[in-house]
Amino acid sequence: MQKVSPKTIGRLSLYRGLLENLRQDGNSTVFSHELAAAANCSAAQVRRDLMSIEYSGSPVHGYQVTELIDRIDIFLDRPEGTNVALVGVGNLGRAVLDYFRARRPKISIVAAFDINENKTDRVILGCPVYPMSRLADIVTAKNILVGIVTVPAASAQQVAERLIRADVKGILNFAPIRLKVPHHVYVEDVDITMCLEKVAYFSWLRTEERGVRAS
Repeated sequence: MQKVSPKTIGRLSLYRGLLENLRQDGNSTVFSHELAAAANCSAAQVRRDLMSIEYSGSPVHGYQVTELIDRIDIFLDRPEGTNVALVGVGNLGRAVLDYFRARRPKISIVAAFDINENKTDRVILGCPVYPMSRLADIVTAKNILVGIVTVPAASAQQVAERLIRADVKGILNFAPIRLKVPHHVYVEDVDITMCLEKVAYFSWLRTEERGVRAS
């Protein structure tokens, strides 16, 4: 498999979502500049990204929407699908389960884990929830490659280490802490508080700048 940068993978995922919207709206073709405008990048960037997956369009007719979606599917998705485990079925964990339910046919959250006995040995939002003591066995039995961490910061590193010992290869981390993992494990940190603080700061900054210009 050809290796591309994480940023390129992110843009390809964005393009796929935009293309699916276009298909739902009845569009059969799209030009690079149109896709670029929707993705907030340049047409040259779109063309470079699509060349990285060996796909090119027609200067006259643009890209075939369905064909391009299929090509991105082939590149991004594991043929047999990717099974995912979620650890921490609190408010955030439940929101994640609900959000990702049936969103991607090739990525499935097939198991969840929690230390609270009131949440285990039952199905929550369509996902079976197991006690933490069964994590290694279930990860192996269900061929789980990815873990989602939605536990408090104090527990996140320990949870990540347990997932790694169970042979998980990637972690999506929602805990407000940077995880320490070996090089063979890929981690994507999503710190909601930090993101909100950044948005709040730059919103305030732009308000101040507008006030200075007005005066």
